Amino acid sequence: MTFHVAVPADLRIGGGSLSQLPDVLRLRNAERPLIVTDAFLTSTGTAARVVALLEDAGLHPALFSGVVPDPTTVSLEDGLAAVTSHRADVLVGLGGGSPIDTAKALAVLAVRGGPLRDLKAPFSYDGPALPVVAIPTTAGTGSEATRFTVITDSDTGEKMLCAGPSYLPVAGIVDYELTMSMPPRLTADTGIDALTHAVEAYVSSRHNAFSDAVALRAITIIGRSLRTAYRDGADDHARAEMMEAATLAGIAFSNSSVALVHGMSRPLGAHFHISHGMSNAMLFAAVTEFSLSAADDRYADCARALGVADDSVADADAAAALVRELRALADELAVPTPERFGIARDDWEALVPTMAEQALASGSPGNNPRVPAASDIEDLYRAIFRGDAR
Repeated sequence: MTFHVAVPADLRIGGGSLSQLPDVLRLRNAERPLIVTDAFLTSTGTAARVVALLEDAGLHPALFSGVVPDPTTVSLEDGLAAVTSHRADVLVGLGGGSPIDTAKALAVLAVRGGPLRDLKAPFSYDGPALPVVAIPTTAGTGSEATRFTVITDSDTGEKMLCAGPSYLPVAGIVDYELTMSMPPRLTADTGIDALTHAVEAYVSSRHNAFSDAVALRAITIIGRSLRTAYRDGADDHARAEMMEAATLAGIAFSNSSVALVHGMSRPLGAHFHISHGMSNAMLFAAVTEFSLSAADDRYADCARALGVADDSVADADAAAALVRELRALADELAVPTPERFGIARDDWEALVPTMAEQALASGSPGNNPRVPAASDIEDLYRAIFRGDAR
């Protein structure tokens, strides 16, 4: 059996690695970078710091700060105009998942044209695109190392997964110092997002030896560092480990796949504007428990990597321990139920069939160890609403 491994050609990982951005761009003969970021990172001065770094190196950067949370096809329009007016030869995605996903989509659309819905999964795009250099400022999405972008269709409200080699950044700068100011809520949500990536990559029906090794390493690091990073955001070691783990988890699922948690998570974000990491956290324990019977040996491996079971424990018991740990983690990191998030039961119930349909259409549930029917997904959504599944 053969499998294809794809990772960015250049990853700079470690504190202070942001300073290497000019070298990364020079290696690609880039002179006119467009920094794609959001209003928050502009307000903190981080974006200006990157602009100054590039100007001091003799490059000609420009700034697009119009990225919105959960980017939409409409939000891409101003970004495309900025790419064109600057005559950008490289895009620098600076921020969390939304700026990096936006940069990836702009890189493809600037060369190929749209509409983006023509490129949504299961279509895989491997055509020309502008190069993307990704600089994450959160430790969770792993987007700096993946072949995916997620953009909401403004006409339909669907969160579209777009995939293919052309979305893979040519380089990533993974500098944990950029995450030191992350508040506890964001630390928790992005950290559980990274853990979800690693576990789903490992149990996915599309796993391989490479993704397995990387996923288990990410799980181990998260197991020893997430709680510390949440409780003490000034802990350099925990921040560095979570940043490394998020990138490893991104590499893992980009070379395997995500599964049912992500399939169910995307509709929550689209309909109720719940952040991606938080929606994953709401679903993680319940979906894992639903899936155990089809792959308790692989979930047991995840439990052992996470540090909640050892080799003396039978696989079924270790897998059950994983579910208990995910519930405990959700409680300790104050992950809300949808009801506590402020969603009315009637609003939730009315959308359950639609969300189940959209989850299945994404393709991700088909990679789950236990492949669900629409009725299974509906039952899971209902159980999750008040926290019954926790």
